[in-house]
Amino acid sequence: MADKNDAATGAGAWGQALAAVALVAALGVGLWTFRDSSPSDSGPPPPATCSGGEPEKAAGEPKKAPRQVSGAQLCKALNRPDLAELLGTPGETAKTAGGSGSSVKLGNGKEIATPSAQVEFETYTVDLSATYDRHPVAGSAGLLGAGAQQRKVLGRPAVFYADRTISIRFRLDGKDSDSGPGVPARTVTVARDAKDSGGSFEVSLWRTDGGVPDDAVLLRVAEKVLPTVPWWAAGA
Repeated sequence: MADKNDAATGAGAWGQALAAVALVAALGVGLWTFRDSSPSDSGPPPPATCSGGEPEKAAGEPKKAPRQVSGAQLCKALNRPDLAELLGTPGETAKTAGGSGSSVKLGNGKEIATPSAQVEFETYTVDLSATYDRHPVAGSAGLLGAGAQQRKVLGRPAVFYADRTISIRFRLDGKDSDSGPGVPARTVTVARDAKDSGGSFEVSLWRTDGGVPDDAVLLRVAEKVLPTVPWWAAGA
């Protein structure tokens, strides 16, 4: 049967043992804002603005723990005016931008917040996410496959590693979709605080043309975006 469309979703894993599950959950429920694609005589459409990402709470539910960012806050930090320049593609405008205020429930019933945001350009897609578990980043390179490199970013423990997006194929007949490996992605996981007391932020990049993103570009984006995330300075 013919395919309706192909969608690639970010697949950078967390810098901890629960990585893959957390990221798929975080990216799978994002709400993205699409720019108007209709022709216009007034010039190109404006860049996409952030949508979604605020956590939903039931009546009477206690407030979220302090110093936990929402997907909306991550999107605001990521969707900056100079992001295309940081990616080395000046002149491109964001096609979609959005956040997700998701979480992952563990087998013991504990719920871990996994907010995320994503901005898509013609050349690159960039993902920014956070996880609020107790796993340190230092020493996690061994969990992330061959080639993972333990480094420091902005004075905090970090790991650079390679992964792939997930390609999802939808069927016209409405039957179950198929999924498989997508394009190469590069990810850097950075500790939430200088003491590496648990939890992390992640920045992931992948290219539309399937090329492997340059770590220099990934580092440049991470070093500019992460300090603008709420409460980043509190973890110094």
